[in-house]
Amino acid sequence: MKIALVNPPWSFDGSIYFGCREPHLPLELGYARALLTEAGHEVLLIDAHLEGLDEAAAVARVAAFAPAMTVVTTAPSYLFWRCAPPELRVPAAFLNRLGGRGGIRIAVGPHGSSTPGATLRKLTADAVVMGECEEVIANLAAAPELEAMRRVPATAWRTGGDTLVNGAPHIGGFKDLPALHWPTEWLQRHDHHHHRFDAAPDGPGAEVEASRGCPYACSFCAKLDFRDGYRRRRLDLVLAEIDRLIDQGVTYVYFIDEIFLPQKPLLEALVARDLRFGIQTRIDLWKPDMLDLLGRAGCVSIEAGVESLTVAGRDALAKRCRIGTDELTALLIEARRHVPFVQANLIGTPEDDPDDIAAWRAHVQAHGVWANDPVPLYPYPASPQYHALWGRPDDRAWERAHEHYLAAFDRFSDIQDERPVPLDRLEAACGR
Repeated sequence: MKIALVNPPWSFDGSIYFGCREPHLPLELGYARALLTEAGHEVLLIDAHLEGLDEAAAVARVAAFAPAMTVVTTAPSYLFWRCAPPELRVPAAFLNRLGGRGGIRIAVGPHGSSTPGATLRKLTADAVVMGECEEVIANLAAAPELEAMRRVPATAWRTGGDTLVNGAPHIGGFKDLPALHWPTEWLQRHDHHHHRFDAAPDGPGAEVEASRGCPYACSFCAKLDFRDGYRRRRLDLVLAEIDRLIDQGVTYVYFIDEIFLPQKPLLEALVARDLRFGIQTRIDLWKPDMLDLLGRAGCVSIEAGVESLTVAGRDALAKRCRIGTDELTALLIEARRHVPFVQANLIGTPEDDPDDIAAWRAHVQAHGVWANDPVPLYPYPASPQYHALWGRPDDRAWERAHEHYLAAFDRFSDIQDERPVPLDRLEAACGR
């Protein structure tokens, strides 16, 4: 089968999107390509965002390939599935322009995982994959005919005015996913070093996944329908992927792991490699000796989730943090001794006093640790917070979350550039 895998040309104007707006490697599509190629399929992988293609150019390439199936993602890389743009205007516009020239039209991403019916309607796609997508895409391609495809688990299909849902969101095996190989010309264009602030890029950057999921269930984290249970990828595969990237000139990688837990074998292997890297983690899970090893391994950026400065605030967010604020602060400062950039993430909670936050931010910043102005909490449909407020997501889940967010906050964080626009305006051109 001929299959096109597409990361569309992203635009975030007016969005609440919290993620980075630079291009990043579409790891989910990379895994899918590897599995499909291994099974004998002919695959065209397009990253319009990274390749600098506009919508028309991306559509033209797909149409010229004449695939039997086209897969488009609704979030820019696995890295941002947990904080995806709520609006579907970009993938919807791509599919609308593509029309019937892409064969069966499949959407993957957080939207279809949590709200398959609404996503099918807005995108006018034939089907969505629910949950982690690479193995399901391969299963769809292996189906001998359309009726068999419609029975593949973890998919939802448009059937007239109804939605046919096959089972629950998929949880990928992940541990044995092959080492990815990216085109050198892509990497040469990938001059962004995600979340790096200690130095200007000295070569191409890349993204790598060493683990997936998280053993915690914080109320704000959108992971109930994807990337939930913690799994660790085989070390030999991770290192083979990293070594290939180094051979292609990459000097920095960002581990997209939801929570980069202390992994002594991986860190010891990285000590011997000429590579810098960044991570996101919980600082309460690290000891001073492992922070020292982390720095020696090449880590130059830590994004650490602290979220609240009070026990009550952390408990309200279901952080399950076993140490106090003073100990967290000491670990952040210790991390800064070994890693040139350390960020403490804060979320706006009613339990935290603004004056206390300002004083704490000044204190850690005096020791070289940056802490953001607290971020208002967006109740993503895949988060425990959404379920606590409204129950299981329905077809209006994204609209409900967006309206709640805009109504609840009259000011936004210093990591947001503009006031977000209502979702119905962002999705004015989507299917209804």
